[in-house]
Amino acid sequence: MPLQKVLLFYNPHAGHNVFSGQLDTVIQAFQEKDQIVVSLRADRRELLDEFFEGRDMSEYAKILVAGGDGTVNTMVTAMVKYDLHIPLAIFPAGTANDLAHYFDLPSTVDEMLTIATGEHYTEMDVGMANDRCFVNVMALGVMVDVSQKTDPVIKNTMGVMAYYLRGVADMRKLKPIPITITSPVRSEDLKMYAMIIMNGRSAGGFKRAAPEASINDGMLDVIIFRKMPIINLAGAVFSVLSGQHTANKNVLFFRTPELIVESPEDLSTDVDGEAGPGLPLHLSVLRRRLKICTLKDDMEGNEW
Repeated sequence: MPLQKVLLFYNPHAGHNVFSGQLDTVIQAFQEKDQIVVSLRADRRELLDEFFEGRDMSEYAKILVAGGDGTVNTMVTAMVKYDLHIPLAIFPAGTANDLAHYFDLPSTVDEMLTIATGEHYTEMDVGMANDRCFVNVMALGVMVDVSQKTDPVIKNTMGVMAYYLRGVADMRKLKPIPITITSPVRSEDLKMYAMIIMNGRSAGGFKRAAPEASINDGMLDVIIFRKMPIINLAGAVFSVLSGQHTANKNVLFFRTPELIVESPEDLSTDVDGEAGPGLPLHLSVLRRRLKICTLKDDMEGNEW
């Protein structure tokens, strides 16, 4: 019987190139399990299309991703596109690693190899924004527009949520945006500064952005900074970072399986740290779409 294969998709620049120096360790660990590692550098967006198109993936036992949430997003998007249901192991090597934090994944390669070579799994939802996948967070609004004009080096240093919130430093220029939200839970017209839609609990290293979120409950956690006196905006932002926003009257929070967002204005959006689709937005959930390698089995959707 031929040896099974494992696909490794890694960002050579993530984590100050630490993971790249551990490639031989990864290859050796899987060879000892009679599995061959096929590696791909995450240097071109088209690479996964070229690899998966027409390929028989039945030979592959697992997919490994080494990098930050953006690299994970790239792989998950391809897995959804090509209808792949292979277990996914995440080696956190980015700036914030929010998804890995949700699953309490270790940061060292040796510790992560214990999980990646094991057979314990947790199912995970994938968020959808129109035809774009997001594994952790989507955002839109004026602060996102500021973030997309920020130097990429600063973004990589500060993390996703931190550069969303750089806009607060120049609050005098912020203007509320009219939007219409429609969902099974809540529908209304309002004005806002920004909206964050969470699949997981943390964003950009801020671990309490959605403290009650579960990554496999079929729900999205929606946080909206309403129109408010500009002097109150910094406090509203702080309430989100500290997980106290449900008590802040200027922050609208609700959970829903589906959401439509419309606006007469042209809004910037962000999906896991990358520029996202335009409005109108249809946000939804692919329930339990992924099978993530974890330290223990949790296929019932219990809290981590």
